[in-house]
Amino acid sequence: MASEGAEAEARAVPTVRFRAGRFQTATRDLPSEVAVAISVNGSTHAVMMATPADLPDLAVGLALNEGIVSDGAEIERLDVEATDAGIDCRLWLAPARAAGYVARRRQMTGPVGCGLCGVESLELAARTLPAVTGGAVVRPEAIVAAMGAMGDGQRLGRRTRAVHAAAFATAAGEVVAVREDVGRHNALDKVAGHLAAANIAASGGFLVLTSRVSVELIQKAAMMGCGLLAAVSVPTQLAVREADEAGITLVAVVRGEEFEVFTHPGRIVGANALPSSG
Repeated sequence: MASEGAEAEARAVPTVRFRAGRFQTATRDLPSEVAVAISVNGSTHAVMMATPADLPDLAVGLALNEGIVSDGAEIERLDVEATDAGIDCRLWLAPARAAGYVARRRQMTGPVGCGLCGVESLELAARTLPAVTGGAVVRPEAIVAAMGAMGDGQRLGRRTRAVHAAAFATAAGEVVAVREDVGRHNALDKVAGHLAAANIAASGGFLVLTSRVSVELIQKAAMMGCGLLAAVSVPTQLAVREADEAGITLVAVVRGEEFEVFTHPGRIVGANALPSSG
């Protein structure tokens, strides 16, 4: 099992830069974006454009977040193979889980990494999310610290200024994993895969994102069982409603030492007196 190395994440390309009223030759590092297929027991489940790094994390995290498996132990083998067309991540499920997956495939057509595009009906898009109860209680300073630490860990982001990042932090705000990708959904799936491989419960900390909060990210957080998600940008109305219904504390517009709490403030010390957005 192997994925493309760090050297494939980005490549310098020549440019002609216009600054201070004159042209000059220069180079800019651009992130790699390749076609990545996720197949399950020999059948293609999804094809997406992704950054070719941490692909085992991506495959496992997507399988967990889309309900293909409920536990990483249900994946018997994972092979990652580069082909002329892209990279194929092949998951092989335990027999009992494989039978359930075959039945589920009959209800789906052409899914992709966001978890919504390509589903066959509106009913399948409107997923029933597991209720997230309990979870870490954090201080405001922990959210600020985690956002800053994620920035420090964005090696590819600093190099290219063209990728998203997702991170998982302890309740104290210590970041234990940062994953980057051209797709914000892919970055979060990579974090989920890492947590599963490291046997870290998502309920013990919180997620941090560089992107806006769309409903798919709330769905993935709920599938992970994580009670708090913080992002630098704003959420959609549907994301707020889904977070409230799933019991997730949604923090957004994290800028410097300031942020806004949209749902379930009780997991943040000092915000307990504020009402939920129910």
